[in-house]
Amino acid sequence: MNEVVLGGAVPLSVLVYAARDRARHVVKEAFPRRRTRLSLVRNVREFERAFRVGLIDAALVDLGGPAEDVMRAIELAREFPSTPFIALTPYRPNDASIAARAAAYDFADMLVEGTDDHVVREVVALRAFTTRFAEALAPPPESLHLDTPLRRDSWRVVVGHAGRPIHTNVVAAALGVTREHLSRAFGAAGAPNLKRVIDLVRLAAAAELSKNPGYDVGDVARVLGFASSSHLSTTSQRIVGIRPTSLARLRTVDLVDRFVHGRMRSRPAAVRTRRAGS
Repeated sequence: MNEVVLGGAVPLSVLVYAARDRARHVVKEAFPRRRTRLSLVRNVREFERAFRVGLIDAALVDLGGPAEDVMRAIELAREFPSTPFIALTPYRPNDASIAARAAAYDFADMLVEGTDDHVVREVVALRAFTTRFAEALAPPPESLHLDTPLRRDSWRVVVGHAGRPIHTNVVAAALGVTREHLSRAFGAAGAPNLKRVIDLVRLAAAAELSKNPGYDVGDVARVLGFASSSHLSTTSQRIVGIRPTSLARLRTVDLVDRFVHGRMRSRPAAVRTRRAGS
């Protein structure tokens, strides 16, 4: 697995099912070492398993592999619609029917070997889950009152991680300030706590992934780096007041609305102690 940034805040994770050496060569050339998290598998079972191990930004499927495995790989596009599936084909005369099958299963794009080799990386970067997530949330919701340059820049760093774990010191380092200054300035004048905003963004990603038929709550927790399903559940109830099983039916705007009504800031320790003892 090679690790790099494709122009985003974090390295994109690209999963490739490629049984043929030619297809594997094209992908390796498109994603040089240290330019992405690239996972190459020859077995469709490993391809399917990878979706439950970590967040997949894009999935490439070599249509020139064994027909039965290719068909199963194509079918997974319906189970994990949040991940763009992209076909890579030698486009031989007898490949038309399987290419049509990929199109019917809502593949995001189809690349032809030898013709489109030079745009593989660009197509993946444009359609990747992390790219689309960060772009969709690029303007912070007005109700969060992230109305200073520091808050807006912090928000961009957080959404650029697309729900993956991120600590406040990482945000601070990206902005060139100390963690203490960032936490103090971000949460001043009634604005939400930065840590809670991070959790809100992670839940927005969890809500998106929960809409995938191929994921259950445990899968979503694992893919997004929560310690356990219980950790995801605790976070969901603390930040938006619902169980994670309900996330799939909510939009990001719904989560934000729940968050701004009394959940933007941690309770002072003294208040928690009094309530616990009352």
